[in-house]
Amino acid sequence: MTETHPSPIGAGTGRRPTASPEHAYPEQVSPRQDDPVQTVDLPSPGISVEQVTAVQDRLAAWLSDFAGLHEHTEQLAATRSLDAVLRTVLDAGAALLGARRGMLVLDASHGDAVGLGLDRSCRGALETVPRDTGPYAGLLAHEGRPAQLLHTDLARDPGLDPRYRAVAAQLGIGASCALPLATADDGPIGAAVWFYDEPAEPSDRQQHLARLYCAFAAPVVARELELERLRRSCDALRHGLLPDRLPRVPGVRLAARFVPAGLDRSAGSDWYDALALPEGALALTVGSVCGGGTGAATAMGRLRAALRAYAVLEGEDPVAVLGDLELLLKSTEPARSATALYAYVEPAERRISLAGAGQCPPLLVTERGAGFVETSLSAPLGMLGCWEAPGVELHAEPGDVLVLYTEGLARRCGAGGLDAGQARLRAAAAGAPRDARQDPDRLCAHLLATCPDRPFGEAAEAVDDLVLLAVRFG
Repeated sequence: MTETHPSPIGAGTGRRPTASPEHAYPEQVSPRQDDPVQTVDLPSPGISVEQVTAVQDRLAAWLSDFAGLHEHTEQLAATRSLDAVLRTVLDAGAALLGARRGMLVLDASHGDAVGLGLDRSCRGALETVPRDTGPYAGLLAHEGRPAQLLHTDLARDPGLDPRYRAVAAQLGIGASCALPLATADDGPIGAAVWFYDEPAEPSDRQQHLARLYCAFAAPVVARELELERLRRSCDALRHGLLPDRLPRVPGVRLAARFVPAGLDRSAGSDWYDALALPEGALALTVGSVCGGGTGAATAMGRLRAALRAYAVLEGEDPVAVLGDLELLLKSTEPARSATALYAYVEPAERRISLAGAGQCPPLLVTERGAGFVETSLSAPLGMLGCWEAPGVELHAEPGDVLVLYTEGLARRCGAGGLDAGQARLRAAAAGAPRDARQDPDRLCAHLLATCPDRPFGEAAEAVDDLVLLAVRFG
């Protein structure tokens, strides 16, 4: 085992020892912390042509190495999302070190391991090796942290943890090279280890380039870790602002879905709500506060809470409820606008009264198919001097399902704009199997599975929240 402590240079590939004089880094050209100016001892007059050619070849090799390193760092700098960054680091390190497999382990406070060429069971086996004696022993320490950890022959290393040696033999690992990911401000945030199938030792030049790359990668990983922490905190905040359960009202069954977009790229903050009212009535609402960031999320929470109060006071008049909501929005959030749809439902009579402000029209799914409930075209709240729109009344039959949704669902139902997405949503609802139409929860799952042309939860794709609220009449 070779343990290297912090130094200004270091780096390597993953074959058997391949360092050669023409590719070695001589002392006179090695980067030094106390000498920012790099110098090369040029041949003196009278030196042979062969020696000049050797110097030129070495310079060409160094330029090629650093050009390759530059390509890897450029790719990493352009990568977004924590998982993509971690996988890019593993791929680049494997290329620089000549390794085939690898694993990146974050500090215990940051998350799980990511593997390259290792499935979950292989990573699980490696994680059974104690961190202080395994392939990256000491690399997560705050003090005395080595610059790298190199095991050139795992089967023959007498100082190696027996558990690591046994796992390596089980997985067909012959050698490993590990490097820390650490910054001056954050300290150790993780360690990356690359594995070779046979005993091997990366050359000095490979080790040097890999260490330079990891020094560049550490602050990038730290940035993505911080962004991920903020995303999770914001998602928890937004979920906390929505109802934790739906009410149970005789005569109807309810189901809902909420799929948030990444808060740093979201076009709005959506909500849904269902509130049991006196005399067996039910208030349903979906909406969106325009704009991104935590400001839109907190504004959404305030509007939803206010809408609940208005529903209790005058819920049977949807136009009045949305009119009061607009007055509140203009008073408390004058720079924002919002879309909303409010429905007052009387389950016993299966009667629905609703009004919308810039919100997509709901769907009524029946045994004969599915159709939009045509609300009058109206502007979002806060856009005009005074919001005004007539209400709509309709009657549902037993077994009908009313589906309220926000624009995010329609836009994620396919390319071609909002109208095309709504058409595809309607077709999916009309073609829902019988068991899905009988269960609002299954209908929601069917719509989510049928409509999107990309997987949900991909923050890089989603630019708008998705809300879906379904009520089935008994």
